[in-house]
Amino acid sequence: MKKLTTSVLTGAGCLLLGTLALTNCQKSALSNDSAIGADGDAAKKVYVAPGKHDEYYAYLSGGFNGQVDVYGLPSGRLLKVIPVFSQNPENGYGYNEETKPMLQTSFGQIPWDDLHHPKLSRTDGKPDGRWLFVNGNNTPRIARLDLTTFETAEIIEIPNSAGQHCSPYPTDNTEYVVAGTRFAVPIADNGGIEDVPLDTYKDKFRASLSFIKVDKNTGHMDIDFQILVPGFDFDLANGGKGPSADWMFFTSYNTEKAGTLKEMGASQNDKDYLAAINWKKAAEYARQGKAREIPANYYHNMMDEKTHTAVSTQKKTVRVLLPEDCPGMMYLIPVPKSPHGVDVDPTGENIVVSGKLAAVIPVHSYSKMIKAIENKSYDNTISGIPVLKYESVLAGEVQKPGLGPLHTEFDNKGNAYTSMFVSSEVVKWNVKSREVLDRIPVYYSIGHLMIPGGDTQNPDGKYLLAMNKITKDRYLPTGPELAQTAQLIDISGDKMKMLLDFPTFGEPHYAQAIKADMVAKNSKKFYRLDENKHPHATIKEADARVERKGNQVHVYMTAIRSHLAPDNIEGIHLGDEVYFHVTNLEQDWDVPHGFAVMGNQNAELLVMPGQTRTLKWVPTKTGVTPFYCTDFCSALHQEMQGYARVSPKGANTPVKFWLGEKKKPAI
Repeated sequence: MKKLTTSVLTGAGCLLLGTLALTNCQKSALSNDSAIGADGDAAKKVYVAPGKHDEYYAYLSGGFNGQVDVYGLPSGRLLKVIPVFSQNPENGYGYNEETKPMLQTSFGQIPWDDLHHPKLSRTDGKPDGRWLFVNGNNTPRIARLDLTTFETAEIIEIPNSAGQHCSPYPTDNTEYVVAGTRFAVPIADNGGIEDVPLDTYKDKFRASLSFIKVDKNTGHMDIDFQILVPGFDFDLANGGKGPSADWMFFTSYNTEKAGTLKEMGASQNDKDYLAAINWKKAAEYARQGKAREIPANYYHNMMDEKTHTAVSTQKKTVRVLLPEDCPGMMYLIPVPKSPHGVDVDPTGENIVVSGKLAAVIPVHSYSKMIKAIENKSYDNTISGIPVLKYESVLAGEVQKPGLGPLHTEFDNKGNAYTSMFVSSEVVKWNVKSREVLDRIPVYYSIGHLMIPGGDTQNPDGKYLLAMNKITKDRYLPTGPELAQTAQLIDISGDKMKMLLDFPTFGEPHYAQAIKADMVAKNSKKFYRLDENKHPHATIKEADARVERKGNQVHVYMTAIRSHLAPDNIEGIHLGDEVYFHVTNLEQDWDVPHGFAVMGNQNAELLVMPGQTRTLKWVPTKTGVTPFYCTDFCSALHQEMQGYARVSPKGANTPVKFWLGEKKKPAI
């Protein structure tokens, strides 16, 4: 044990010395004006005048807040926070009755997740601005966001999985999004995760790679099949492009199958593996009956735009494929140990793998991979999966790129940009010659980077966004935890230039960006009242009412500038379940109404124009309780309020409701 501790400390010491040296280099680099834009030049490039719009939408992962954060680029202005896997009191997502089902899982109601990777939908290999897919890393889930409403439209749970990090990567026409498990688990032959001794890891634990089919018109998702593979840990993925569009590539580590102290045990092999899967062939095998249906237990949650209500459906089975039964479906390619990102250049020919502990960046050739498969240039097989010879697939290596390569994206000029976690820099290199062309420090610990379209066939060559996980001294201190950051870099010239530094919600993992005009033109302005099919909608103020059903009281309420109808309610008893079904009667853009009740034990409602939302209130005290509109809507916003009278349980107080002086009896 003493020897192990010494070796770990020695390694840490070497890493620290290397980092200190690199920090000094960075300070030197920063003294050069070529590394950062001159103040006036940088300010001009990111300045968006009042009343003008940004050129791009940028969708950043919120990490452990379970949300997506939307910024404008190049300004770095925060536009919106979209709740996905987390409850949000700002708009009642996950609190109101309509959205609660979105957070249903086989573990019960899970109001949080760790959101890592946004990915835009694609048509013909280019972002189409329709949907954004994101992953839930903790409780395995994939969500689809509708970019006409900037709201979560669908969430599907992924069975036979744990640590859903390797997701949700789309194919070139969004036929599928894929999801790979980070943590191998003991998947039973007859479905589910088994109770087995932990020291049986090497024999019992397996990983799953899920292929989720996406309807090309509606975006609706469905798990088509899973591939059960050896118990490696799958980290990231990316789809091929053009000639390689039929393939999906997954990085994996812990090919040693170490079940404990992976820091040491998962770094023993000289190489780990890139998994290459011909997804079209896999789908064909599934159609031919090669897939075996096994029991599963997972939930599929979908928001109905007409009823404004989510429906949660429990699923009981999933289809699985085994590589040994499906020849030609899957191959393994040796890569540097502990790989993170795998990235395919716009031509679809070059496959870049970043090994976190490697001193080089290997670039594999798709055409060489196909030739190696044809020639059966194998080292060996693992669970029926051929392992291709490293040299047979290798196009070349980028020498001395930096320390800790994580992730690569591409511009429109044949260049690649790789984030270096340890040396805290972005390195620019030429894909064809593999020559390092430029490097720029980005301060402390960069994770992912993003170029608009840089993971597609049609990248822009204007901006790069670096996302840093640690940002000491970049901003005013905020207690024990400091702000995390995104940094905007100009990549339009030969040399990279820092333009902007702005804080983000933590923890930023990855992002996507798209030209704003592709999304803004489709933005929904309001929900049409004549299309509102919510079962508790009140389309006319004259129909506002209160109904008692046993110990439930349903308030059918309308909201319009500047009153709630009804605004006086009597006859609620202590212990009643009160449901306020609030319909916003506005038919104008950007006129939401809020609704909150004093002492309510969840959150407010935020109701978009033409929409219906429901707040459940169980009063805990007798007396008069105010309610009001929480969202400023007009000069008389403060007057948009009312009262609910709560009487003791069993009281003879009849239910009455009114707006103005005219009282109405309950129904």
